[in-house]
Amino acid sequence: MTSRDGVRGAGGGLPGRRGLLLAGASAVLLGSAGCSSSGVRRETATASSAGQPAQSGQPGQPGQTGPAGTTPEATAAPSAPTGTPTALPRPQPWQPGPSDVQPDVKRRAVELVTAIGSWPAGGQGADAAKARVAALGLPPGLVDQAGPLAPAADEAALEVIVAQYGGILAGSASVLVVCRQWTRGPDGSVVEGGTTVDVRLSRAQPRWTVTDLLPGDPGAPAAAPSPAVGQVLAQPRIQLPPEAAADLRSGTVHDSVPRAMLQLAGGYQLYVSVVRSGHPLDVFGTTRPSDHPRGRAFDVWRIDGRAVVDPATPRQLIESFMRDAAAAGSYNVGGPIALSGGTGNQFFTDDTHHDHVHIGFTS
Repeated sequence: MTSRDGVRGAGGGLPGRRGLLLAGASAVLLGSAGCSSSGVRRETATASSAGQPAQSGQPGQPGQTGPAGTTPEATAAPSAPTGTPTALPRPQPWQPGPSDVQPDVKRRAVELVTAIGSWPAGGQGADAAKARVAALGLPPGLVDQAGPLAPAADEAALEVIVAQYGGILAGSASVLVVCRQWTRGPDGSVVEGGTTVDVRLSRAQPRWTVTDLLPGDPGAPAAAPSPAVGQVLAQPRIQLPPEAAADLRSGTVHDSVPRAMLQLAGGYQLYVSVVRSGHPLDVFGTTRPSDHPRGRAFDVWRIDGRAVVDPATPRQLIESFMRDAAAAGSYNVGGPIALSGGTGNQFFTDDTHHDHVHIGFTS
């Protein structure tokens, strides 16, 4: 089924339904603006912090994979003796859950991104990366499209925060692999960053194959982010991966997005996967422009610590969140549940949105 993410709908949202939500949002909006370390695109670690995993937005049960649809926390290596470089984190492999649509499609995308974006000391360079990709049975030339996923570094570790569909059709797919990455430079320092990669795949035997890599490019930070962006970056109830935080800092995201995030944070803890960068330019399988690249949408893959894709997550929680997203001004809310009501096609569901909630705006 073709994704309807970004399809135009009528109206500017529904009236607020929950006093607690609006009251909480008001309190958040009164908070002081600032920037947290969450989602900082590149930050040199000190000797005491290098090797410690950054917050991944996955509370509890480190290493959990499978049915819950979660990704594991990165595990720090044992402390190195004084005078030796601190070890990079050792993230556990990400695995899809059995409730995913075509789980091996996501697994295939993650295998490729991990092979390109992580390597041991001495494993740097395009030739080594191409050898790792060839060992997966995938085209080595994909390494030439890696961009920020393969920076010049002596060593790298990569954590897949979440793999989410940008689109899934009978013979083709887009998987958005949201990453955090640690690299070591020649001077031994550790740099933390991350990117989101739109991995394009096509059906093949015995497994799907990858045809293209499209890493995100959020651009440079704006001289002064809007007050709403500053409040989002400082709000611990809004978990942002590196690329999403960089999108907000870039000044290319409409203020309707951070304002809605803040309003929703009054009633939920939300884990954002994608804002602008790393998302397909068009609604997958169509020629209709998506709201994401225009800075008018964001996706949430986890609510109150519960993965949207996990069948154990209460449907009532997801439904309430989707309706409150509409109340926060979204004209186009997609998720795993078919909801009644709304204005026009305000609510929708399809295979692409079984693993996240899409929240789009007209401006």
